[in-house]
Amino acid sequence: MKHVVVIGGGTGTFTVLSALKKYPINLSAIVTMADDGGSTGMLRDQYGVLPTGDVRRALVALSDSEGILRELFNYRFKEGGLHGHSFGNLFLAALEKITGDFTTALREASELLNINGEVVPVTLDDVRLYAELEDGKVLRGETQIDIPRSSLRMPIKKIWLEPEAKMNPSVRRVLHHADIIILGPGDLYTSIVPNLLVKGVPEAIKASKAKKVYLANLMTKFGETHGFSANDFVEKLEKYLGKGVLDYAIFNNKKPAAAVLKKYKKEQAEFVSPEGLNKKSKKPKYILADLLDSDGLVRHSQKKLAKVVLSLL
Repeated sequence: MKHVVVIGGGTGTFTVLSALKKYPINLSAIVTMADDGGSTGMLRDQYGVLPTGDVRRALVALSDSEGILRELFNYRFKEGGLHGHSFGNLFLAALEKITGDFTTALREASELLNINGEVVPVTLDDVRLYAELEDGKVLRGETQIDIPRSSLRMPIKKIWLEPEAKMNPSVRRVLHHADIIILGPGDLYTSIVPNLLVKGVPEAIKASKAKKVYLANLMTKFGETHGFSANDFVEKLEKYLGKGVLDYAIFNNKKPAAAVLKKYKKEQAEFVSPEGLNKKSKKPKYILADLLDSDGLVRHSQKKLAKVVLSLL
């Protein structure tokens, strides 16, 4: 059975895992551990547990349990003392406290949710994400980087983790057995790159015999990739992954309707056009396809996504 490894975090990883789990393949998700916002951030600060948000999303995506259990893990309290907390985050935090070990907590949660695959934290160290902007300002924490506090913010110059993070040993095992490694889609600097900042991860990806694939976003994101061209996404990723490592880069070539794009103007998000890509490039080889869902929102179609990815196996 072919083994597909998805690297990232957030809704992008959830989408890819949800799209692929319907097929007879072995799935693994390597997820970032730099999240410090919302429910996850509160639990980290109050109880000293490792971040649960991205792990929870990946678990739910891979779960074969009945709908109510999956819904329970995604349920977010809307009032009272637990306002803003996700049940799944609370559950994972409690499991870590009970077992005294995040790896054991994750294994127990995986069995409960009957997941089809494996979720692997990229590191088990308690780390924070930092970014330096082009004007020299330093932002501490994933939330500060992900959600700009001003409508005017300078581009990101560089990004790093503190303290230096050690790679979870399971990451090397998973990558070694992979047939395809998929990076993205997801926020470049807060979902994908944080995994590549963990010591040893870029080298382990490069050493793997798997095909390395970048699955690009449909839209730019203000504060992270505002004004980026398709080439910019690949170049910035290669800065942290290493040039020449990617075998394929997949971009959507179906532009959303003007009325749909108008909804995203307030967010200062722009369509990522594949124009300007070197279609004759041998490494990475660019794959352009209609990946757009038809539900009136700018998001990947799971069916179309799966078709393109599976064609590379």
